[in-house]
Amino acid sequence: MTTARTASRTRSTSESSIELSLNLDGTGKSNISTSVPFFDHMLTAFAKHSLTDLTVVSTGDTHIDVHHTVEDTAIVLGQAIREALGDKSGISRYGDALVPLDESLAQAVVDISGRPYLVHTGEPAGFEMHLIGGHFTGSMVRHAFEAITFHAGLTVHVNLIAGRDPHHIAEAEFKAFARAFRQAKALDPLVDGIPSTKGAL
Repeated sequence: MTTARTASRTRSTSESSIELSLNLDGTGKSNISTSVPFFDHMLTAFAKHSLTDLTVVSTGDTHIDVHHTVEDTAIVLGQAIREALGDKSGISRYGDALVPLDESLAQAVVDISGRPYLVHTGEPAGFEMHLIGGHFTGSMVRHAFEAITFHAGLTVHVNLIAGRDPHHIAEAEFKAFARAFRQAKALDPLVDGIPSTKGAL
C-alpha cells in the first residue's frame, strides 16, 4: 500500500504567518490566499498544472512590501514538498516541460535530486523591476523559485525562450515548472526503489 504523500506546515515570524497543506497525489484543487493577489494566481496555476492539491493561508507585512510574504510562503511550500516526497522511492525523478502563454515560451527541467540548485535565465532586461498587477515585482519570480528549490531539495532549470508581457512571462515560467514537477514527482511502476545509483536522494 502506497503511503499518502501529504504534508502540512506552518511558519510564524514577526514578518509573516503561513499555514500550508498539500497532497502530491491530488487533482490540482487549490484554495490559495496569500494576501498577494498575483502570487495567489501563480500558486493556483502551480497546483492545477502539477496536479498537487494545495491549501495556503498567508498574511504578512504587505503594507511594507510583498517580499516577506512571498518568500516565506515559498519556503514553506518547499519544505512541504520535501516532506511529502518522503524517501522518494518509486518516483520518476526527472521532468521537463515547454509551456507557451501567447508570445511567451518557457522551459523548465526538474530533478528531485536532494541537491538544491537553480539556474534561471532568459528574462528580458528590466523584467525584475516591473510591477505585475501593481504590487508583485518581476524579481519575485526568481526569488520564489529560489526558496522553493532550496527548501524542497530540487535541481531546477527555468529558461525563458521568448516573452514580452511580464504577466505572461511569469505565468509561463510557473506553469512550465509545474508541468516539469508533475512528471518528476510521478510514481513510475517500472522504478524499483530509489532512482539513484547511490541509493538515496
